[in-house]
Amino acid sequence: MSAQKKYDVFQAIADPTRREIVRMLAKRDMPVTLISEQFEISRPAVSKHLKVLSESQVVSVQRFGREKRYHLEREAFLEIKEWLAYFDQFWDNKLEKLRHTLEGDTNHIRPIKKS
Repeated sequence: MSAQKKYDVFQAIADPTRREIVRMLAKRDMPVTLISEQFEISRPAVSKHLKVLSESQVVSVQRFGREKRYHLEREAFLEIKEWLAYFDQFWDNKLEKLRHTLEGDTNHIRPIKKS
């Protein structure tokens, strides 16, 4: 996965069709024909979605004879995992402060600095 990304992971998974493709590929590698059968859009439309996923390095393509199989690159989701972990901690801190406030425990609340 050393090639330059054209799209980032967040752009790639922004579309519901691409998210569904990712869910499918999380179970197993699949050729475009099998992926296309799961949607009510044309095969070329599915191929365009796969191209975005490929250019963002969310999926890779492996050749088996004349067939191309799409493979989910789980490493691509580390960026999402790290981003979500940051906000998970952010909200944990906010909720902990709220809990202390509601319980009347002001020792754990930092005063607001006036500028």
